[in-house]
Formats: sequence, C-alpha cells, structure tokens
Amino acid sequence: MSGVSGIGSGAGLNEIMALRQQIIDRSQVLQQVRTGDTSATAGPTQGAGSSFTGALKSALDQVNQTQSNADTATAGYETGQVTDIAQVMLARQQSSVAFEATLQVRNKLLSAYQDIMKLGI
Repeated sequence: MSGVSGIGSGAGLNEIMALRQQIIDRSQVLQQVRTGDTSATAGPTQGAGSSFTGALKSALDQVNQTQSNADTATAGYETGQVTDIAQVMLARQQSSVAFEATLQVRNKLLSAYQDIMKLGI
C-alpha cells in the first residue's frame, strides 16, 4: 500500500475511493432495473419515469464533468501549470472509467430495447 501513497497525496486515494463508490452505486441501480425492483422508487409510474430520466441526465452530466476535468488537467500539464503527472493520469483514468461505465449502460439499454421490440404483441 506504500506504493500507492508514494504516487500522490491522500486526496488521490480519496478520489479513487469516491469513484469506486460511484461505480458501485450505479451498478446497484442497474441491478434494480434489471430485476424490476421498484422499492427504491416508491411512487406512481409517472414519477418513476421522470426519476429515471433525471438519474440518467445526472449520470451523463457527471461523466461530462469528469471528462472536462481531465481535459483541464491535461491542458494544465501541457502548459506547465500542473506539475503532478500522477494527478493528471488519475484524472484521465477517472474519465476513462466513467465513459466505459456509461457505454456499458448504453449497451444494456439498447439490448433491452431490442429485446422488447422482438416481443410479439
């Protein structure tokens, strides 16, 4: 564990743990959607739909913000404003993981949509 603390400050580890928690939270939401568990969204169907839309928009906004932060860190390093390469690499990796998670969610939603369209009514 001493190798990790040698890379950057304790704040870097906190950022990694926060990113890990976000991935776990999103995974739990996806699991609830897959199993049809609506206990987390107790309310009318219309409320659940707008809740899903809001959650999806919020998640996409967070991914966009993460990518923007990574671009800012990269530009800062290129111009000499940021000298900690570990911080820049951490920001780039967070951006990559967030985008990959979003891509996997999109793939699952697309697959579910295609399965629904194949159903005979």
